[in-house]
Amino acid sequence: MPATRPGTLKVFLGAAPGVGKTYRMLDEGRRRAARGIDVVVGYVECHGRPHTEAMLDGLEVLERARREYRGSTYPELDLDAVLRRRPDVVLVDELAHSNVPGCRNAKRWQDVQELLAAGIDVVATVNIQHLESLNDVVVKITRVPQVETVPDDVVRRADQIELVDMPPEALRRRMAHGNIYPPEKIDAALANYFLPGNLTALRELALFWTADRVDEALRKYRSEHGIGGVWETRERVVVALTGGPEGETLIRRAARIADRTAQGGALLAVHVVRSDGLAAGASHSALVRQRRLVESVGGSYHTVVGDDVATALVEFARAENATQLVLGTSRRGRLERFLTGRGIGETTVAHSSDIDVHMVTHERAGRGRLLPSRRRTLPTSRLVAGPVAGLVLPVLLTLFLDRTRGTFNLTSEALLFLVTVVGVASIGGVVSALVAAVTASLLLNYWFIAPIGEFSFRDPDNLLALVVFALVAGTVAAIVDRSLRMSRRAAAATAEAETLSSLTGDVVRGDQAIPALLARTRETFAMDSAELVEQQVDDPAATQVSVGPGLHLVLRGRALPSSERRVLAAFAAHVSAAVERARLAEAAAEVEPVKAADRMRTALLAAVSHDLRTPLAAGWAAVGSLRSPEVQFTDEERGELLATADESMARLSRLIDNLLDMSRLQAGALTLNLRATSLEEVLPSALDSLPPDAAPPVLHGVEAIPLVLADPPLLERVIANLIGNAARFAPPGTPVLVTASALADRVEVRVVDRGPGLPPTDRERVFEPFQRLGDTDNSTGVGLGLALSRGLTEAMAGTLTPEDTPGGGLTMVVSLPVAEPPGTAAARTPYGVGTQGAAGM
Repeated sequence: MPATRPGTLKVFLGAAPGVGKTYRMLDEGRRRAARGIDVVVGYVECHGRPHTEAMLDGLEVLERARREYRGSTYPELDLDAVLRRRPDVVLVDELAHSNVPGCRNAKRWQDVQELLAAGIDVVATVNIQHLESLNDVVVKITRVPQVETVPDDVVRRADQIELVDMPPEALRRRMAHGNIYPPEKIDAALANYFLPGNLTALRELALFWTADRVDEALRKYRSEHGIGGVWETRERVVVALTGGPEGETLIRRAARIADRTAQGGALLAVHVVRSDGLAAGASHSALVRQRRLVESVGGSYHTVVGDDVATALVEFARAENATQLVLGTSRRGRLERFLTGRGIGETTVAHSSDIDVHMVTHERAGRGRLLPSRRRTLPTSRLVAGPVAGLVLPVLLTLFLDRTRGTFNLTSEALLFLVTVVGVASIGGVVSALVAAVTASLLLNYWFIAPIGEFSFRDPDNLLALVVFALVAGTVAAIVDRSLRMSRRAAAATAEAETLSSLTGDVVRGDQAIPALLARTRETFAMDSAELVEQQVDDPAATQVSVGPGLHLVLRGRALPSSERRVLAAFAAHVSAAVERARLAEAAAEVEPVKAADRMRTALLAAVSHDLRTPLAAGWAAVGSLRSPEVQFTDEERGELLATADESMARLSRLIDNLLDMSRLQAGALTLNLRATSLEEVLPSALDSLPPDAAPPVLHGVEAIPLVLADPPLLERVIANLIGNAARFAPPGTPVLVTASALADRVEVRVVDRGPGLPPTDRERVFEPFQRLGDTDNSTGVGLGLALSRGLTEAMAGTLTPEDTPGGGLTMVVSLPVAEPPGTAAARTPYGVGTQGAAGM
């Protein structure tokens, strides 16, 4: 019977191994069971910790499934048993765990999703280092690779996420008291993975990741409930940038405001792009510099499109739940402010409501130019002032000319009225010019053309004067209006170009072009969502643009005006190009293995043309000499020839084995037999395979090392290759040093030489097949030793990395997972996912 609702997921997120998330999960299960809820334990790893094991008392523990893999049996979550049992709640440990081959799902989080789909609530655990997005960061911090990961989205979609945290000092004390690892592992763990700096960094990662998740949930709640007011849960400072010279001053001021808040507030810089003079007056190069400055102080840069700058700023600030807004004081002069009225700053303050607005003075205040409005060719103040001037100015000129009657002749008086009409036309446009023309013509006719004191239109000259006034005024007004319209269009083009330039910069800097484009599109046009869909959606309120065959860009939110749709079309073109690039990248990725195989074949032919022929020729010559009836050899000579033939065949066999193994690695067909392996078991055989003239290496610390999960013959070849390579470059009389140490759930084997070492630029080249970096002796092989060693190590879920030897030389570090005793997490992992042992802490 299908579930009426999907199950809920609660995740206990551990800031570091050993903080007690498994304990908290079991405690959660006990509390729910005490309330009468049907709770079962699907899978839990206690790692031998008595306090954690005690939490299982009173809980129903389901039998684990036994999975056969390569001759061994491993316990796994019995998904089918949980589905048959159908409890209310199931406890599942180690969300990032990889199931052994043969299970229905490859990862445990996929098992959990199946349980949720069946309507079963799940309580699970995971450590911060196993989140996919943080994997590379954790490796840089701890130098311990995390093989097992879980997609961030799986954890983010959880209904509840509870952070399990502990101060580094307290966690190290737990470690020292033996509450996390057995005594033999404590010293190595405290000296490596559990360093105070490592634990502090992991804790900070966990806190920030959880804070982002909480912030995301808060934004979703506010959006779903239509909450427009600011909730001051966290200080967010928005600084408005116009592209003017005052931008850097505003950014630094806003950064100081954000830094002074508790825990440091978030800084967001926003530039409003609109089709008016604001964009035209902005300096693109200044915006680029200001963007870099914002990012250098830890802020983020945003571009939005808005019909009105003040409204767009306030809407952006509310959408981001900003608490403070930083603006520069107006660059307009007093006259401009008098003519154009209230500016952006004052309007923003009037609309800001519960957002604090900081007006920051700067050296450019009061020195800027008039910024016309977006919706009209002329601002409201000029549209009102024009007709008034068309009535008042001719009257004032008439009074002046009446007082100075006799000073000017009729022609001069007519020209003065014409200049007045032109001035009114430049102020108020066509309508104002017509009003001024009619007023001036009537006044000129009444006061200055005979008969004075009365209107006379019988004279053709009077009619001509009125017509000339109207034509001149209309022409001048049309020219002024056209000039302003052209300026507006130029400003719009500049604004659109600036927006697209900013968009291109985002995409170029971003690692994932399509998500970055969609996010920038949604943000720029102030939409609720932006997504790519394969079919057009049946939603008349949505804005849809085709971006290619079978793909549509769908925006939901406000209705876009035609001017913004032009910019949206350019955005869609960028999205289309990004989609095409992604498809080409996928096609190129499919071709790359073919190209790599071709390069491998070419290198192989070049390498084996000599190296395979040399031992074959030497062996052939020795056997041929022995078979020759013309020469009688002594027993000593016969023995030397046989030894030569035997050595040549042995070299040839090793070369062929290496080539075959490398081809298997390239094809992914290498068969592994991973089991618990002792270094003491592998090292003697590895040393026996060294050349007879090689100095025996010095071994240190290999006796007390725990068992590793490895294929013994392959591990033997890896160590033999590394020791042989180190011996070849070590100075005469200087033995190679082989050391081993345990690090958390890993074992590190170091092969140390005192040779010339390697520059950092050659650290990766040394692992390329068919090259002998710095080795001109063709008798040393085809250059497969290190390449094969790394390939075999990685096949066993290990790593092989070069390091500088203190005092000079090169150290090769082999890191392999620990093979725990049967019944533990690491022993259940037969193919190199042993790091999950730490995840269960």
